[in-house]
Amino acid sequence: MTLAVIAVSSFMIALSGALVPGPLFTITVSESARRGASTGPLLILGHAILEILIIILILSGLSPYLKHEATRYVISLAGGSMLVLMGIMILKDLRSLRLDLSAGVEKKEINLVLTGIVGSLANPYWIIWWATIGLGYLVSSMKYGIAGVAVFFLGHISADLIWYSAISYAVARGRKIIQEKAYKGVLAVCALFLIFFGAWFIIAA
Repeated sequence: MTLAVIAVSSFMIALSGALVPGPLFTITVSESARRGASTGPLLILGHAILEILIIILILSGLSPYLKHEATRYVISLAGGSMLVLMGIMILKDLRSLRLDLSAGVEKKEINLVLTGIVGSLANPYWIIWWATIGLGYLVSSMKYGIAGVAVFFLGHISADLIWYSAISYAVARGRKIIQEKAYKGVLAVCALFLIFFGAWFIIAA
């Protein structure tokens, strides 16, 4: 993969995960109604800090083992399989998914950056993602050294930032800027992208 492919693919795959409602989505909606459009970016700042830490831990502890061809094979196969599975699951659940922007307002003040960290850890799929897909991308990105890892991370985190900023803005403005049909359309495209790219990983392995 080239740096451009790493950037685009990491963005699309991260967007696919961000679009599926989870703990961080719920927090974003509930807090944005009360604290404004800056809620999303602040939550993603916490999310980004956590992901930088996990990248450092992975690269520090596992880097020597990631260079072996056998490791690349197993990671590519596992990551590719997870991508295909995620894509199929998203397509399967697409009809029942709802973009719910009507969340209750909490009265207690919370630190949004810290909440971004806690909200990410509260999602079990986040850990699974980094143990399979994220690890696979780090292996591929390491071919280009620090530049490759940086491009992967920037592409990844920018998808979260754009989506959650849009949600915060929509809730803070008090109107449904993001229509449900458009939401499902984007999610369907991302699901197909997951399946395609997962198959690519498996074939490469």
